[in-house]
Amino acid sequence: MRDERERIVVIGSGVVGLCCAYYLARSGRSVVVLERGEIDGSNCSRENAGMVVPSHFTPLAATGVVTQGLKWLLDRESPFYVRPRLSLDLMRWGWEFVRHANANHVAGSAELLRDLHLGSRELFDELSGEFDFGLKQRGLLMLCETEALLAEETDLAMRARELGLKVEVCDPKRLAVLDPDIEMRVKGGIWYEQDCHMEPGRFVAGLKAELGKLGGEIRYQCEVEAVGDSHVRLESGEKIAGKKIVIAGGAWTPGLAKTLNLRVPMQAGKGYSMTLKNPPKLPQLCSLLGEGKVAVTPMGDSLRIAGTMEICGNDLSINERRVSGIIKAACRVFPALSPECFEGVKRWSGLRPCSPDGLPYVGAVPGRDDVLVASGHAMLGLSLGPITGKLVAEVVKGEAPSYPLAQLAPGRFA
Repeated sequence: MRDERERIVVIGSGVVGLCCAYYLARSGRSVVVLERGEIDGSNCSRENAGMVVPSHFTPLAATGVVTQGLKWLLDRESPFYVRPRLSLDLMRWGWEFVRHANANHVAGSAELLRDLHLGSRELFDELSGEFDFGLKQRGLLMLCETEALLAEETDLAMRARELGLKVEVCDPKRLAVLDPDIEMRVKGGIWYEQDCHMEPGRFVAGLKAELGKLGGEIRYQCEVEAVGDSHVRLESGEKIAGKKIVIAGGAWTPGLAKTLNLRVPMQAGKGYSMTLKNPPKLPQLCSLLGEGKVAVTPMGDSLRIAGTMEICGNDLSINERRVSGIIKAACRVFPALSPECFEGVKRWSGLRPCSPDGLPYVGAVPGRDDVLVASGHAMLGLSLGPITGKLVAEVVKGEAPSYPLAQLAPGRFA
């Protein structure tokens, strides 16, 4: 029997936590994952858009985002909303977000994000040989309904090309060649050839199965109240020992960090998704609708439509006005879809953990080499899950990480 004091405790069974647990177990570590919810509980990992996106080398805190966000605040169906509330944490987060939303920060983050996404993509390719999660390496289309947005996205595509990414600016005729059975009402788009998509629910289930084969354990309904010395304490009072602890708690990470006297600024960004089981038309490529900020992903015989960023605390309630905005955007671009297609379709919501600079937190807690954080990936948790897990395993083993972690340090706002 393995010594429980030597095992690694991973807090959180979302895709980032599971990837950390998997790569730790694969390196020979004894691992237990603690999940606050039920076995099929709600997190962002099963019902998200399922995209792997090297095209997303621009952090959430980017030039022009603040101005656009302010314009959207008065539109109840817009892709972005901040619910007004008296919260010192929200005000501090907002200040840091504004401070980082500039060209220097974007330029200084691009190469790292590119490298992390490409590294993760390689790991997805490797994992697809171990278990099937429907990985499709066909690229992603950024679709633009207006000439103005197409011009903006073309500029970004040129930057992507400078970074060595495979990218093509497409007119409607070229889009029709890439996905010939699908009508798109757009002025054009950008094809990011290295992006891909999958079925995230199958990926999470596969990770759990592989972790079990490696001797890892997942315990449910274990809400962690505090992180101590070589243990965590549950709300029930139980203490679970661990040589090292990985905090991968998603939107609940800041509360756990506070028990370590560490400030990890983060806001939950609620997103919605709907899955059409029998769509009238099924695209072969995943796409992002530029104006509506909506993701459209084929998953087997189903079609998932996802979108919005709603900063509203840890609230999972469904706002039908925002759902309506997603549906309208999808129907504008894909005329085969209609509002009737979404009648009776389940509305799912999940909370994305958003850092104020748009970069995740990955690495050791200052002054505590036995505690690591792997959180704050916002919409990129699935895309960056495997590379985050690999990096955490490298740090735990005492190896030099494959990519520099200074910009991702959990204590960078302390």
